[in-house]
Amino acid sequence: MRGTASYSSGGLNLSYQMTPWVKRLLIANAVVFLFTWVIGPDFVFEWFSFQPTKILFRPWTPLTYMFLHGDFWHVFMNMLVLFFFGTHLESKWGSREFIRYYLVCGLGGVALSFLFVSYSIIGASAAVYGVMLAFAMAWPNAPIYIWGIFPVKAKWLVGLFVLITFSNAFGGAGGGVAHFAHLGGFAAGFLYLKTDWRASQAMQSLGKAARTRRFAIVPREEREAATSDRRRSDHAGEKNTLDAVDRVLDKISAEGMASLTDQEKKLLDEVSKKHRTN
Repeated sequence: MRGTASYSSGGLNLSYQMTPWVKRLLIANAVVFLFTWVIGPDFVFEWFSFQPTKILFRPWTPLTYMFLHGDFWHVFMNMLVLFFFGTHLESKWGSREFIRYYLVCGLGGVALSFLFVSYSIIGASAAVYGVMLAFAMAWPNAPIYIWGIFPVKAKWLVGLFVLITFSNAFGGAGGGVAHFAHLGGFAAGFLYLKTDWRASQAMQSLGKAARTRRFAIVPREEREAATSDRRRSDHAGEKNTLDAVDRVLDKISAEGMASLTDQEKKLLDEVSKKHRTN
């Protein structure tokens, strides 16, 4: 399943190639859908859908509900969106971070549904909506073609989805659609990304390494500066690099990972790799 296109100004190369967790999720959802209709949806939905009033008796359902779907179009549309948006995120973040984010968004759908509804919830939509949000935050100006014809920037399309979902959730819209679960997926994804849970551990480690290297290197280099012009030059370059890292870390703390430029991300990656090597 491959297709290619390009979007250079947004830094996104629309090359669709199946990534590990997207592939596993597609297969798992398809298998569970078939299993549901072989066994019988009444039995499966009763025991594996998320039901807020029965959570104490069926604690596994906050996870299992993400793999259940009501009909073919329900599972097809969710998996189609997961394929188109999820492959880019997994390629950018790595498989471990992608699946963690996916599950966080799915659990966000559970959390909001638990607060506001009493009926059964099924579907991967909460997790998939979170994936759409992350895509729009990573590549806000990437064109999404409606019906393959009309281009709409990702940020406007996902923003419209958020607005519609919010209106339906609090406006009393029903129709068998879990609007609060969808809204919970958006909310969990937004909080995850803006508070940098995904990158916090790596950034803390990098910041600690940068500061440790600074305090360890500066005194030694200053003692050797009188006898080695080369070492003075190396020290100056190292100090400038660490100063730049500090500025980037401060920017992340104030504005989040999404605010970084490609050059700043490259700097963090280079310094992190150098630290691991040393």
